[in-house]
Amino acid sequence: MGYDIRITVLVDNKTSRADLIAEHGLSLWIEYKEERILFDTGQSNILIQNAKKLGINLAQTDAIILSHGHYDHTGGLSAVIDIAAKAKIYLHPAAIGTKFIRKTSCVKLIGMSDSAKKAIQGRHVIWTVTPAQLFSGMAVTGQVPRINNFEDVGGDFFLDETCQKADELLDDQTLFIESARGLIVVLGCAHSGVINTLDYVVKLSGQKCIYGAIGGMHLLNASAERIEYTIEAFRRYKVQKIGLAHCTGLKAIEKFKDAFADQCFICSVGTRINL
Repeated sequence: MGYDIRITVLVDNKTSRADLIAEHGLSLWIEYKEERILFDTGQSNILIQNAKKLGINLAQTDAIILSHGHYDHTGGLSAVIDIAAKAKIYLHPAAIGTKFIRKTSCVKLIGMSDSAKKAIQGRHVIWTVTPAQLFSGMAVTGQVPRINNFEDVGGDFFLDETCQKADELLDDQTLFIESARGLIVVLGCAHSGVINTLDYVVKLSGQKCIYGAIGGMHLLNASAERIEYTIEAFRRYKVQKIGLAHCTGLKAIEKFKDAFADQCFICSVGTRINL
């Protein structure tokens, strides 16, 4: 192949081709050695249409990873699960809980749909409170420790419609993969904090550097100080390939482009990344 890992963006907020469909959400197709992994499923069944146009056979899926339980990362699960009949499913138990977001006076249900929850019943599910290995050289973090006090990992997320119980989003998890060039980290939304996540991956793997970090970084409402701390962490870990997607935010994207002109790129539907 000429590469160790190929990542194809099936769902993102933007598309790079007129024949592919975008939606608010994320889904990535990962080819690693002989394994095929679906990381998140977007918010609808458009990942199936996009996969067909990109020549991807979802029936080959060996594992489905759900980075957390929000609708824009799990909504396509019920549509794809029968196609990906042999796939094991990796998610944190809190991912199936009821979840809400409050914006001004509006409260919206944003958790997994009932159809998605029903779809995993009777399937081979691995509950990932703690780290779990998928295949040799590939693992998920499970619950990520929140250590850095400058990463605001909260927000207007709640477990109840009255917004009395904060959702700490403990279900947030990340995939990390060993490659010939170094670690590849795949982020869903990084609700645990990007730096917390990178620090934890390095601790789990025993490696000091990260070659690539791809995905959503949830820096939409981050302060300039937090964005700068995040950029410094990328420098510290000598990240060479930085793929910005989904919920990273325009302000953070511009800062990353300024800091990493040669290493940074935008992920949109149809983007293929060879690592």
